[in-house]
Amino acid sequence: MNATIGRMILDQKGMSRVIDRVAHQIMERNHGARDIAIVGIRRRGDWLAKRLAARINSIEDTDIPVGALDINLYRDDFQMRTSQPVVRTSEISFAVEDRTIILVDDVLYTGRTIRAALDELTDYGRPKRIQLAVLINRGGRELPIQADYFGEQVPIGENEIVVVRVEEVDGADSVVVERIEK
Repeated sequence: MNATIGRMILDQKGMSRVIDRVAHQIMERNHGARDIAIVGIRRRGDWLAKRLAARINSIEDTDIPVGALDINLYRDDFQMRTSQPVVRTSEISFAVEDRTIILVDDVLYTGRTIRAALDELTDYGRPKRIQLAVLINRGGRELPIQADYFGEQVPIGENEIVVVRVEEVDGADSVVVERIEK
């Protein structure tokens, strides 16, 4: 299975604009940043969560708690995988009770990753509410999960994937749709 470079959805400036827009939407819906915390899903959602928190912090002159979840052990396909997943640590060093948790991921597709994150997050306690922010909403749900905030709605063909790159992991920021050759 090979991927070929397809169409660019977001470059570095585009990703920055999306994070800025989503930060403002979160503050508007929640009447500021009071009692919110941001939790990113590893491996790229956690970096996006840190950027989102930094943007809100700069606007609101506050210090929003940021955490990260590694959902590998909560995945519903854990038993079916042929290779062992790389399990990283989850880091939530604050109480989730009585907070609005903004759960952040890079791409919302089937909803299964978000379901796993919700399962793990509730192991830390019972938040007042959980809202979902994603960089890319690509459609194709298998579960009834939807984003409260998203950067771009991207229609994807059957043999296409969304590839998100963040500078902290990949050396550059971009979102590209690639075609899969089978």
